[in-house]
Amino acid sequence: MRIRVSGTHFPLETLGPGRRLGIWLQGCPLACPGCMSRHTWDAGAGESMDVAALLELWRSALGRGAAGMTVSGGEPLAQPAALAELLRGAARLRTAWTRPGTTDDGLPADLLVYTGYEEAELDTARRTALASADAVVTGRFRVAEPTGLVWRGSANQRLTPRTGLGRVRYAPHLDREADGPAVQIVVEPARGSDGPAGPLSVRLLGVPRRGELLYFERWLRERGLRLRERSWRP
Repeated sequence: MRIRVSGTHFPLETLGPGRRLGIWLQGCPLACPGCMSRHTWDAGAGESMDVAALLELWRSALGRGAAGMTVSGGEPLAQPAALAELLRGAARLRTAWTRPGTTDDGLPADLLVYTGYEEAELDTARRTALASADAVVTGRFRVAEPTGLVWRGSANQRLTPRTGLGRVRYAPHLDREADGPAVQIVVEPARGSDGPAGPLSVRLLGVPRRGELLYFERWLRERGLRLRERSWRP
């Protein structure tokens, strides 16, 4: 099955506990005002990939000690059938791979999904897509409702464990304030560039606190990196 992807990264350390494989799916019909990832809205952009190719990335991440996988976007539930296949396959690989002490806390790697849909909006197809998720963050991003809660962008968003593993892994974080870096900066050659001498792509991975995007723009400028385009601006 094919799935449209905006990007991937390992190790991701700002969207869930531990070092994780991050997968951002392409396409979002919700288009929340103030979203930092406007480049993920267009359902025709990004890259079409086989789900199997993403599962190979997951297999590799598990081999490197991944504590989990985080699927965000975009809106993952805009591709419910493909998301369901991805999470089912990830759960199977996780189960086959798991050994005592695989992660720092001795638990199997978990699967976390971000969706802008509220719990009440999860119809049969969407619930089926999330059946293998250990935890889900639900709710539109609301720029006027900032929060200090870890891994959430606005106060209305809810982190909900959905499995026994999810309850154990995420129980300490349900009401925890963020106490470390909220954003991870990744600098790499832009697609189609001719190596390090070409244009660079700067990716901010995580959930910035209020004012942090402007702070990072200045931080990058002071280091000689001037942004030509910003995904958080129209």
